[in-house]
Amino acid sequence: MTDHITIAIDAMGGENSPDKTIEGISHHLKNSDNSFYLIFGNEKLINPLIKKYKINSDKYKIIHTEKIIEDTDTALGAAKKGKDTSLWLAMESLKKGESNCVVSAVNTGAQSLFENEISKVALLNIGSEEIKGNTIIKNTYQALNDKKNNLFEFCGYIEGNHIMDGDVNVIVTDGFTGNIALKTAEGTANFITSELKKSMTSNFIGKFSSLLNIKNLKKFKNKLDPRLYNGAILLGLNKPVIKSHGSTDAIGFANSLKVGEKVIKGRLIDKIKENIN
Repeated sequence: MTDHITIAIDAMGGENSPDKTIEGISHHLKNSDNSFYLIFGNEKLINPLIKKYKINSDKYKIIHTEKIIEDTDTALGAAKKGKDTSLWLAMESLKKGESNCVVSAVNTGAQSLFENEISKVALLNIGSEEIKGNTIIKNTYQALNDKKNNLFEFCGYIEGNHIMDGDVNVIVTDGFTGNIALKTAEGTANFITSELKKSMTSNFIGKFSSLLNIKNLKKFKNKLDPRLYNGAILLGLNKPVIKSHGSTDAIGFANSLKVGEKVIKGRLIDKIKENIN
């Protein structure tokens, strides 16, 4: 297990940055006393935020650059900006061994999280029967089903209406289908939370009952809050890179930092390499 963790942060990636990224660091620091942050971005914008959120000087180092990848940039457009963007420099620090992982909320057009648990893995499909799905799905099922290892337990197919049941830890899918599933779930959660808030504050009885059940309501809200589950691992790389949702806020970005910390402590990349080899 790694005691000291250095996280390289693309402070300029995503909406409302660098404000949300620096505030996110301040939130993460409340629950992590062994993290150090290499912050890549425009120091003229970052320094006032460091002061605003009262981040101690022994917890960070700013690497200045004014070049950033915009949300509107295509992959080709991002590549043409060269090697001085905040994302590129953050990735270089990882490559050189100066950091343990990279966290960014940048536009992407251009699992060992739970150390003492055996993860349950399922394959997203339109049915639970082996005969359902396209050729890629069926072949993936066979590959996962035949794979014998101590990293995870393959549980077969899972349908979209069972994603939220909590019976599995990891759901495997292609990027297009997975993105739609995630965005749909996020929108549904936001809708339920919004409507519940309206019903609980529309009249005196609603307000009174909400006060009586404030603890239970808070637990319910947290379960539906996508910010608390923010942070996706980019697989296929030699070192951990965490992608934060571009439109998340500081709380969401802080959770992506937490994911990065778990990946490092749980030696996820090493375990993937060992399993593949």
